[in-house]
Amino acid sequence: MVREAGVVTQDQFTQQDPTQQHAAPGSGDRTVEHPGRTSDMDVRPDHGERSYRGRGRLEGKRTVITGGDSGIGRAVAIAFAREGADVLITHLPAEREDAEETARWVRDAGRTAVQVEADLREERVCREVVDRAVAALGSIDVLVSNAAYQMSQDGGIDDITSEQFDRVMKTNVYPLFWLSKAAVPHMAPGSSIIATSSVQAFQPSTHLLDYATSKAAIVNFVKGLGQNLADRGIRANSVAPGPVWTPLIPATMDEKKLDSFGAQVPMGRAAQPVELAPFFVFLASQESAYMTSEVLGVTGGSPIT
Repeated sequence: MVREAGVVTQDQFTQQDPTQQHAAPGSGDRTVEHPGRTSDMDVRPDHGERSYRGRGRLEGKRTVITGGDSGIGRAVAIAFAREGADVLITHLPAEREDAEETARWVRDAGRTAVQVEADLREERVCREVVDRAVAALGSIDVLVSNAAYQMSQDGGIDDITSEQFDRVMKTNVYPLFWLSKAAVPHMAPGSSIIATSSVQAFQPSTHLLDYATSKAAIVNFVKGLGQNLADRGIRANSVAPGPVWTPLIPATMDEKKLDSFGAQVPMGRAAQPVELAPFFVFLASQESAYMTSEVLGVTGGSPIT
């Protein structure tokens, strides 16, 4: 049986009890094949399809979102489009169906949507993504490095292979460097780089040791990059989510972990992807002009400082 994840009819401005805003714990209990497709999930995430309301905060911006096919990436793409931005999303070949759905929501908002199949573990591919964005959109105002890989291993370091460790780093860390390096020459003052890190960077779980390490690297990279680019008027920041119900979770964790996913945080539930989108919008907008080298924790109450 497929259920919706407590989808609300209110928009993101409607005051309500955050512990009751979505179902608790907000997760399903059925695993799916990696990399995970939204249509295979027993509980469908809320990406803001019917609840996110834009106000023109990103009007005319040209944006790139890696891993934009589902989960946080889809929510950010929908929000950016409804705020007036054109969007290029990257995805793996197996994620094409989800990517097409995301692109449809972007076009429904009246904005340009570009889909690029890309395995970002190669520098050449990252450069090609940037070239494609410049050709299709004219330039890049916002780069969101969001694509990620994890695979839970109950034995921690005993079970994490060198191959897995390498894949985690090559997926989560290297593309942020390669994409930023390729995109910066095309970014004007006022542009923004946003990386998805994680509460795992600050509170690592042993079964996600390699993933947590990669997210800590992202945090440090962004802190340094923001200082590096400040004199060019380009900002770099990060959003650090806590538990978020996305296809990556049932594709990389066993059923025992799924059943209580998100219940451990003070708010007692996992976030839905739509709840992350406003923070990316804020960091992409001129409202955050005096913020760089910072990390915004969106964790349901788990401290990151």
